[in-house]
Amino acid sequence: MSRTSDRLRIALLDASHGDEHTPRNFRRELDADLVEFDVTANERPAGFDFDAVVVTGSRSSVYWDRDWIRPLVAYVAEADERGLPLLGVCYGHQVVATALGGRVEDMGAYEIGYREITKVADGELLAGIPETFTAFTTHSDAVTELPPGATLLAENDYGVHAFRRGTAWGVQFHPEYDRETARSITHEKDLSPERREAVLDGINDENYDAACRTKRLFENFTDAVGRIRRERTSADHEASPA
Repeated sequence: MSRTSDRLRIALLDASHGDEHTPRNFRRELDADLVEFDVTANERPAGFDFDAVVVTGSRSSVYWDRDWIRPLVAYVAEADERGLPLLGVCYGHQVVATALGGRVEDMGAYEIGYREITKVADGELLAGIPETFTAFTTHSDAVTELPPGATLLAENDYGVHAFRRGTAWGVQFHPEYDRETARSITHEKDLSPERREAVLDGINDENYDAACRTKRLFENFTDAVGRIRRERTSADHEASPA
């Protein structure tokens, strides 16, 4: 994509192991120029010349010993130290939590399908989203300890579903999913026939329409990123010698 002076430039750290749906979904939902990196192939930005960083979902666990995971966590930690806004989705949520000093563990269970999630704190990321909202979920790991200084934003019976610390946000659910992605992921998972059928039955117009209201968080995120960029630009101008 070409870059214009007022267009946000976001690093998309794709941890999906080449899943075709992931970049398509984020390109559709994020109103920004995305610079994409396949972090599972050890592709990472050489620097931090971005307005924000977004980390995607993955079939990996953040605590696994893989040659690409620790460098990814380290990059996200440094991006946060430099003040770059962060958004982590599902696995990305767990990466952000780990990078900021939180804990991620195996739940010993699997959450999948359109599920209800409850907001527990106000914040700009979830502004305009219902107090109890619907989103597609698919995960067996969870953030079991928030990073120091983080605020819990949303949860359900499986645990933490959103948090914030400073200009870093994580959401465990998948606001980017469309129905095609939800069906594809459900078919890929090791589920009993009965559970798979129940999840597929739930991928219907009613649940999808409700989940689309949760996509508002992408607009909220890019609005926040734009505001942060304007504030920094203004501060830089004020600090520059006349």
